Amino acid sequence: MRSRAASRRCRGYELLDDLAAHPRWTDHFLVDWELIGDPHGVGAKARFRAKGAGANARSEIEVLSSTPRQIVEQGRSGKDLSRRTRGTYELAPADGGGTVVTFTNEVWPSSRLDALGTPFAKAYLRRNNAKALERLRQLLDDRVAAAA
Repeated sequence: MRSRAASRRCRGYELLDDLAAHPRWTDHFLVDWELIGDPHGVGAKARFRAKGAGANARSEIEVLSSTPRQIVEQGRSGKDLSRRTRGTYELAPADGGGTVVTFTNEVWPSSRLDALGTPFAKAYLRRNNAKALERLRQLLDDRVAAAA
C-alpha cells in the first residue's frame, strides 16, 4: 500500500512524464506543440514555439531520463536549433503529504552573439517557468481533490 505522499508523487510523475500534457501548464508561453512519437518516458520528443521569442522561437525537447523522483529533458532552441538546453523536474515528498515539484532550466548559448542574449532568455524562462510551476501545482491539487 502506498502512502498518500507517494500516491500524490505518482500522480505528479504521471502528468510530468506525458509530454502531451505539458501544454496544460505551459501554454501561456509555449505553443504549437507537436509530439514526435510516443509522448511517455525516455526518448519522448516534442516540438513547440516560444511566444515572444522572436524569429528563432522554435524549440525541441527529448526526455533523457524519467523516474518518479526526477525527469530530465534535453532541448535545442534558437537559430538552427543550435542553442542547447536542459530542464530537470525534481519530485520530493512534502511535509504533511503531497509532493514538491521543482524545475531547473540550463541554457548554453550557441555562439558569442547568442551569448549576448542569454541573460534575457534566462530571465524570460525563469519568469515563465515560475508561472508554469504554479499552474502545474493547481493541476495537481485539482487531481488530488478529484481523487479524494
